[in-house]
Amino acid sequence: MAFNFSFATAGQIIFGNYSLEKVPELVAGFGKKVVLVTGKKSSRAEELMAKFSQGTDTVIFNVPGEPTTDLIEAGVKLARQHVSDVVVGFGGGSVIDGAKAIAAMATNKGELLDYLEVIGRGNPLTEKPLPCIAIPTTAGTGAEVTKNSVIKSPENNVKVSLRSNQMYPDVAVVDPVLTWSMPPALTASTGVDALTHLMETFVSNQANPFIDMVCREGLTRISCSLRKAYKDGNDKQAREDMAMASLLGGMALANVKLGAVHGFAGPMGGMFPIPHGAVCACLMTAVIKENIQVLRESKLDSSKYDELAKILTGNEKAISSDAAIWASELIAELQIPPLSEFGLAKEDFPVLVEKAKVASSMKGNPVKLTDEQLFRILERSL
Repeated sequence: MAFNFSFATAGQIIFGNYSLEKVPELVAGFGKKVVLVTGKKSSRAEELMAKFSQGTDTVIFNVPGEPTTDLIEAGVKLARQHVSDVVVGFGGGSVIDGAKAIAAMATNKGELLDYLEVIGRGNPLTEKPLPCIAIPTTAGTGAEVTKNSVIKSPENNVKVSLRSNQMYPDVAVVDPVLTWSMPPALTASTGVDALTHLMETFVSNQANPFIDMVCREGLTRISCSLRKAYKDGNDKQAREDMAMASLLGGMALANVKLGAVHGFAGPMGGMFPIPHGAVCACLMTAVIKENIQVLRESKLDSSKYDELAKILTGNEKAISSDAAIWASELIAELQIPPLSEFGLAKEDFPVLVEKAKVASSMKGNPVKLTDEQLFRILERSL
């Protein structure tokens, strides 16, 4: 079978333990005026800033949680006032998304809503963003190699994307050492996010041989190492595997649509204070089961799920349903609570289903799901 596909990622990827040491030289290559975007605590960012070359003028901008429209506007204002040469994102996925959005908007006229999907005008960026260096400190989102920023709109109770082919970071520096200090709960939720990226792109209706290759490698590493990293944060090989799996998941989702898990995740994350990884964990098993059932009932090819089961379980005799069993056992072991514990109730289902149906990610689901099937997924996830 002939395939046509394209693939894009960050301009340069630097991977390896202690690769953070290369960042000061990278920053110097872009200029002297820097916006350093980091999380709630700035201590590690300040340590990095202290290593920048003499004469570097750096301002720190904090993204304490998921970036909101107001927060991004404030960051853009700072970057413009500072006349910045480069934006450095040093933190988790929210921080890197914030950095990419600030870099993009700093050079483009108008307001954020002019460019946001769904709730905004969705206009394309007309100017090249500021150079951006992305340095993840968690292993999950893969934001360091994606072309969008997920931004929460409190007014609309939804998460939407600022997206452009110009938003890939110029450099992604992936240093597994930065993830060694992640606590078990964060290791679990971010790890499941990476797992979901790899799973959904692998079975996506837009998958291609190149993405399959990326996903197989990532799924193999994550199936062996997520439990190990959760149980023992000092397991350096497990941490390296998870950092690589996260990177590969980001590469995959930047080039192929995801599926029903992420179709629900956007609206759900906008309506409830649920960590993104927890949403993925709660929905994963239900979506796998529903997709397999629809594929079988429709007499469509479900061999991708058979292969997925073999990779996850390490058993060459595994069949598609074993993938759901493996996922269910993993989530239980990681002690991620059901959606009901985050305040989700059945009366929320109609709004969630309507929002999920039009979500961009839903377009990649291997089969088109009916309202009844979407409701069933939510019921199984409570």
